Order: sequence, then structure tokens, then C-alpha cells
Amino acid sequence: MINNFYKGKFIVFEGLDGSGRSTQVKKIGEFLVNKGFNIVLTKEPTQDSEAGRKIKKILIEKIETEPLELQKLYAQDRKEHLEKKVIPALKEGKLVISDRYFFSTFAYGSAHGANLEELIKLNSGFLYPDLIFLFKVSARICLERIEKRGGPKELFEKQEMLEKVSRAYEGLLLRFQNFQTVDAEKSEEEVLEQIKKILEEKLNV
Repeated sequence: MINNFYKGKFIVFEGLDGSGRSTQVKKIGEFLVNKGFNIVLTKEPTQDSEAGRKIKKILIEKIETEPLELQKLYAQDRKEHLEKKVIPALKEGKLVISDRYFFSTFAYGSAHGANLEELIKLNSGFLYPDLIFLFKVSARICLERIEKRGGPKELFEKQEMLEKVSRAYEGLLLRFQNFQTVDAEKSEEEVLEQIKKILEEKLNV
């Protein structure tokens, strides 16, 4: 994996479906803009690539594929995402915040049955983030939040699967650097304050 030597900083938000990541990405984006930062908010999978659009169909279970093949699609989408959006913004000195990155591939892919070492190798040529926020919420609470949204559940939005993914994320904390954990079972305001404090400590924001 490649360290970020560009002018900008690359920050990633990770966690289970229903952990509150996407809400906090928007909130912290507003906070940073108000502080005068030039930021780019983005997410994975994208809907900008053919691979990203195929992933969406698999997640809503319109089509089926093997676990490793699904993660190969994520890597293909990620490559385009980095080349077209993330790296150009970092070169310009912008602060890029991504809702999910290759740690989702490691956690969800291995929980789904793919080999973790293969998944790491698949993503070994990609940029490594400066800071990773991992939202820690129990699978039960995540599922309650997902159910409150209404609508059909996606491929991974089942309690047994979310519990496996949660354990996989715990393993990543021991293996990879730049992780900061967030107690995301607290209120939205308290979660936001945790993130702000970490940004101040780690990036002098």
C-alpha cells in the first residue's frame, strides 16, 4: 500500500451498515468547510463506474456472484475512484473524506467468505489513508437503525453477517495503522464531538 505523499490529507470513515457513518461524514464536512478547509466528500462504491453500478445490483440481490468476484468489482471501482477523484483532489491540497474504502473490502469480503490475504493483495497498490475512523456499534443496534429506515435490506444487512463483519473490523484494528475508534452508539452530537477532537489531535484541524 502506498503512503500519501500528496499535499492534501485522505480521511476514511468505516463501520457497519447502520453505524451512522454517512450522517457524520456530512456533519464533519460542514464543520470543516466552516473552518475554511477545501474538502471533497466522496463514498464507495461509486455509481460512476460500470463496476460500481454492477455492485449495486449485487447488493440489492438482483444478481449473484462469488464473494471474491464481488470484491474484485470493488477494487476495480476503487481504482477509478482514486484516479479520477481522490488523487487529483489530494494533489490540489484538498482534504478528501471517503465514506468507506478498502477496509470495507477486508471486513465485509472476509466475513462473506473471501480469503483476507487475497483481499489485502488485491488492494496492495492503492493509497493508504492518513486517518481512519472506525465507528463501533453493536450489530443489533445497527440492524434496528436499518429497519427504521424502511425498505428492503441489502445483501449484508442481516444480524449474523453484521456480527461477522464487526469481528473482522476488530481484527483490522490490530493489523493496520492510523485507526481511531468512535463510540457511535452515542447521540449524533456526541459522536460528532469525538470526531472533532480526534481531528484536532491528529491533523491540527
